[in-house]
Amino acid sequence: METIHRPTLRLLPISLSALCLTRPTAPESKRIRLPISIPGILNPKPAFLTSHKSYSSAPSPVAKAGWFLGLGEKKNKSLSLPDIVKAGDPVLHEPARDVELGDIGSERIQKIIDDMVKVMRKAPGVGLAAPQIGVPLRIIVLEDTKEYISYAPKDEIKFQDRRPFDLLVIINPKLQKKSNRTAVFFEGCLSVDGFRAVVERYLDVEVSGFDRNGQPIKINASGWQARILQHECDHLEGTIYVDKMLPRTFRTVENLDLPLAEGCPKLGSR
Repeated sequence: METIHRPTLRLLPISLSALCLTRPTAPESKRIRLPISIPGILNPKPAFLTSHKSYSSAPSPVAKAGWFLGLGEKKNKSLSLPDIVKAGDPVLHEPARDVELGDIGSERIQKIIDDMVKVMRKAPGVGLAAPQIGVPLRIIVLEDTKEYISYAPKDEIKFQDRRPFDLLVIINPKLQKKSNRTAVFFEGCLSVDGFRAVVERYLDVEVSGFDRNGQPIKINASGWQARILQHECDHLEGTIYVDKMLPRTFRTVENLDLPLAEGCPKLGSR
């Protein structure tokens, strides 16, 4: 999930059922992305083309992809981290494959997870799906820290029902709603730099899968964490937030604080 920059030059974090983040824009060379929501999930990032990085010895190339991370600096090639894939790359628009349970402990899968966590934190962001770094596998990572949340206004934190949670690594996640409650908030995505839109998400979800050690896990989430989970799981289905957005709310990050057009729903719980 991506973070959003606000005109006030204040860093704020964002992510899915009530997820949208904004952050202050800094000079291109020093921009920082943190997750915040308007409620939404993402931050603008400088657009640039990158080459695919393969994590497989298979002959077919693996596309690169990116997700809900915050604004960040241009990649330092010396770090050898994967680039975030941009909208239009097939890896972002096609379903990802399950990870074989026997492969979870392999060096290859563990390296993919390590890279995902590093890319997410470097952005920084609150969530990332494997397709966003060009790996078409069903793996997501997410984390929302007290530090990230501290950059957001207190009234916004409460409005978005945003609470900190430790790093989660979920392999082969399966998501289901736990109630019919929904909320509409702005979201953004590193794979769609510089834009935001309102997305309606469920407020209560359950996600089951496996952790990086291959052990079964189940997460019950609400509020902003639920939004982040939905946003990230969407990536695994080949769906990005613009596929679910309310079209007339689509806007540049610079116009994020402008009023919504007449007829658009009011932000918050429905």
